[in-house]
Amino acid sequence: MQIFIATCINNFTILLMMSARNISLQMALLLVAISFYCVADGLENGLARTPPMGWMPFERFRCMTDCARFPRDCISETLIKRTAELLISGGYAAVGYQYVIIDDCWMEASRDETTHELLPSLERFPTGMSSLGDYIHSLGLKFGLYHDIGEKTCMFRGPGAARHFDLDAQTFANWGVDYVKMDGCYASDADLDRGYPAFGRALNRTGRPIVYSCSWPFYKSQPDYSIISQHCNLWRFAEDVKDSLTSVTNIMTRFSSIQNLLTAHSGPGRWNDPDMLVLGNFRLSYDASRLQMAIWAVLAAPLIMTNDLETVRPEVKELLQNRDIVAIDQDPLGLSGKKILQWRNIQLSQMPNFCEQFAGCSSIVGSPSASVSWFINNYSHFTTKFRLDPFFSMQYIELLIC
Repeated sequence: MQIFIATCINNFTILLMMSARNISLQMALLLVAISFYCVADGLENGLARTPPMGWMPFERFRCMTDCARFPRDCISETLIKRTAELLISGGYAAVGYQYVIIDDCWMEASRDETTHELLPSLERFPTGMSSLGDYIHSLGLKFGLYHDIGEKTCMFRGPGAARHFDLDAQTFANWGVDYVKMDGCYASDADLDRGYPAFGRALNRTGRPIVYSCSWPFYKSQPDYSIISQHCNLWRFAEDVKDSLTSVTNIMTRFSSIQNLLTAHSGPGRWNDPDMLVLGNFRLSYDASRLQMAIWAVLAAPLIMTNDLETVRPEVKELLQNRDIVAIDQDPLGLSGKKILQWRNIQLSQMPNFCEQFAGCSSIVGSPSASVSWFINNYSHFTTKFRLDPFFSMQYIELLIC
């Protein structure tokens, strides 16, 4: 049996809870979706067999480097250590959020004059990256860093990797880095196509297992995913996410418009990356937060938070730590859903083989189109057929059909 997910953006919300043989499925979420699948081996480093989960500061903290004026929010050793500790004490790591990834603006404006190595900001990272990595590892977490394939980084405009691939890869390995996010600013098309594979090979030559996240397709007008998927563990395919519902839905639309192309090359070890989870910040309502968590899970996307873990609201924290939702995202088969029907503001998506894992779901017999018609024409029956979550709002209605 297969699972169907239909979502109607409307004036209210209903959340379904169904019982599935010893498993409580509290689907507070599940919206639009996404694509069929092709299970294949990913980058030959044996890593990221499920979508990476963790935290990154960029959308929430941007490129704040003025620690004198903004000591709590600047990109610094203090912020990174505080967040790593909160991943543990707040229960996030227990659910699977394990990567602490420092985005742009961590480095000095130029390389070491003698060794040409990258240098962390002496003011903001006084103990150095190796020491910081050791601290993150001591908590049982993993350490990630941002870099750029071109001449300069995107925001800080610090030194990029150009002409220093092997040196920078070895520097990261020496620092104990477990994950590299490689951006693509200040690089030509030829630089991108040559540089991303070359830096991946440089990482492999270090002998250290390092997840390789690429922004390669974002900078290409016609990216070749058959090649990209051979060299990257995950890749950005859409615009930078922002703290807004419009941004989230734009990324959803982008994915669905090329879903067959994207999912033909994804699976264990290589993932489509729609960018970070922005829930827990300022502008997403609880319902919009459910929406993002839902679509990222159905997509089998990396779950990389970008928020201030000290100020995340309890209901959003509960959402981020919902083990049933995370289990959908982290399914070891690496399958994602596929949008198979759209009618006005309703989208119906299919997740192959999902119901086999949750046998006993309530079902509605009929073709996908008949199921949508049933939903539209029999709403009053629907509300009594299932036990409903008591939380209502004014934005979404969500239907899960096995």
